[in-house]
Amino acid sequence: MKTISMRRRGLFGIIALAFAGFVASAAPARADISTDAAKFVQGLGDKAIAVVSDPKNTPQQRQAVFRELLNANFDVPTIGRFVLGRYWNAASQPQKDEYQKLFESMIVNVYAERFSQYAGEKFKVTGGRPEGERDAVVSSQVLRPNGPPVNVAWRVRQKDANFKIIDVVVENVSMSVTQRSEFASVIESNGGRFDALLDALRSRIQTAQSQ
Repeated sequence: MKTISMRRRGLFGIIALAFAGFVASAAPARADISTDAAKFVQGLGDKAIAVVSDPKNTPQQRQAVFRELLNANFDVPTIGRFVLGRYWNAASQPQKDEYQKLFESMIVNVYAERFSQYAGEKFKVTGGRPEGERDAVVSSQVLRPNGPPVNVAWRVRQKDANFKIIDVVVENVSMSVTQRSEFASVIESNGGRFDALLDALRSRIQTAQSQ
């Protein structure tokens, strides 16, 4: 019995050491995701602030640059589907196609307007942490000389060798969750009619472009 007990203890010891070695080898990989995600967000934030801070850029030029930044660095299809929630499956393919185009144009306007408020400010990443298997949450601040800093958190997802942003949280308010609630309200207040959301998006984009 002692021999069996000792063998079991020996086996458990080997398993424990193997598991400890696995955790030790896995930890740096997760840390690297957070570090790389933080660098990615810092670079993106610097570019966005530089665009709105350059007095030579017209509103149209700023929107064009923001569209490039958005398409290159945001997972727009994933965000669009999340924002639509359960109504995604209820929409026809032509409705989905038009919605994704309108949604992209809308969030270009939203982020261009949001960052235009930070012209002349400084952008600083303050930390990052892994979130799940492929995501990291990067915290940052927009430093304002005449007011308290604005806290912005970025949820970043690793896709292949690249990073894509899937949500932005400004002062603890998720822009994706806010849009999801708003879109659901538009559809529900119009008897569940999906085209009502498309009409609302077209109207919002036209209004933004006319300003």
